[in-house]
Amino acid sequence: MPNILTIDPNKMSSEALQEIVKGMGHGFACVYTLKDGLKRARSGIFDVIFLAVNMPDGNGLDALPEIIETRSFPEVIMIADFGDPDEAEAAIKNGAWDYIKRPSSIHEMKLSLVRAIQYREKKRARRPSVVLRRASLEGIIGGSPQMRACMDLLAQAANSDAAVLITGETGTGKELFTRAIHDNSPRANGNFVVVDCTALPKTLVESMLFGYEKGAFTGADRARDGLLKQASGGTLFLDEVAELPLPVQKAFLRVLQERRFRPLGSRQELESDFRVVAASNHDLDARVRRRRFRKDLLFRLRSFSIELPPLRERPEDIRELAEYYIAELCERYGMGAKEFSPGFFDALAAYNWPGNVRELIHALERALVAARHEPVLFPKHLPTYIRVNMARASVEKEAAAKAGPPAGARSSQRLSRLQDVREAAIAEVEQQYLRELVSATGGNIKEACQISGLSRSRLYALLKKYELSTVG
Repeated sequence: MPNILTIDPNKMSSEALQEIVKGMGHGFACVYTLKDGLKRARSGIFDVIFLAVNMPDGNGLDALPEIIETRSFPEVIMIADFGDPDEAEAAIKNGAWDYIKRPSSIHEMKLSLVRAIQYREKKRARRPSVVLRRASLEGIIGGSPQMRACMDLLAQAANSDAAVLITGETGTGKELFTRAIHDNSPRANGNFVVVDCTALPKTLVESMLFGYEKGAFTGADRARDGLLKQASGGTLFLDEVAELPLPVQKAFLRVLQERRFRPLGSRQELESDFRVVAASNHDLDARVRRRRFRKDLLFRLRSFSIELPPLRERPEDIRELAEYYIAELCERYGMGAKEFSPGFFDALAAYNWPGNVRELIHALERALVAARHEPVLFPKHLPTYIRVNMARASVEKEAAAKAGPPAGARSSQRLSRLQDVREAAIAEVEQQYLRELVSATGGNIKEACQISGLSRSRLYALLKKYELSTVG
């Protein structure tokens, strides 16, 4: 019998759900705070959890990844008091089954619940069809909930021949994931052909992709196969696909639809049986709106999508990443194994890593060069900018801890609690920062997240807390 849990301070809504669930013959439990919800989800077995976004002791979106990773890996249906398209997007991207705005009809809530339960039942009956080979996952490190979710998607993509679009910031490992998809797919014995769309000369794009016949243009002294032909039977990786010129996008769309193309100077079309995986660190939907990327091509490329999280959103993976890459670098340079001082990992954890895993690798390589033959790595071996960041963070934390009421307030009046003063000061700084952030980015949520280092859900929670809008 499926068990359902609601984490919602709205008692009327919980009672309505209770009637629905019991009428379906399922088990039901409800709690009214996020703290109790997390405790109940960790200790019980639940198939579906209804989770409110606005909780008295926190934000449901922030707790969503942790709830999804509890012992029964439940499907989570978010309930929102205020329908927000960006909030709905953040919920789905973070693993929610559905996003429902309150008040919603009983039919809508029941339909979402029924579909989630049906999915669970079919998921239990279906045995995994792909077991990823560990050797093919070299460099993909991390046990955080975000990375485990990406690995599940990787396995699904490897078992399909559908086009895959991998998005994420620079340095998050898009090419590593593409190679892992290829190496775990039935096409593993075929060619893995990389097309760096940022490096394609505009005058030679078509000849490089489609190939050409002898005499097709000046300098074509012999026929040559293009990258599309070379990828037949294997995988074609379009790296930074957003940079593909618009005229080529149109021609490439036809190739994806028909798997046929004509080399330059040829009268005959050729066929190529390739699987396409594309990657981009740009918002392709925004490029479509600006008419810089074809909507129909985006639909073709995004049959299956994987969004890789930035390193700052999975800090629990930093130590494992550092240990892995230090061992790899030591072996490459013929160095003995290194040990780590406790402060070394503190310094890594305090940094925001705008360049993600790629930047981390470069920093670790710099630390090894600085340490030379020293057996233990200390923070002093890291690049200066990382140490400066750690020093500033330490000073700012100490200053905040020592903050007190203004001097003029120190009279016969009773002083406020330090905790209250600290919270008020932080709230004032946060509110002012968010106003400036929204103004500087023109309300662009993605850009605001990149600048601030906040996740979408956390940014939305803060904006809602201070009643700020992204619309000017």
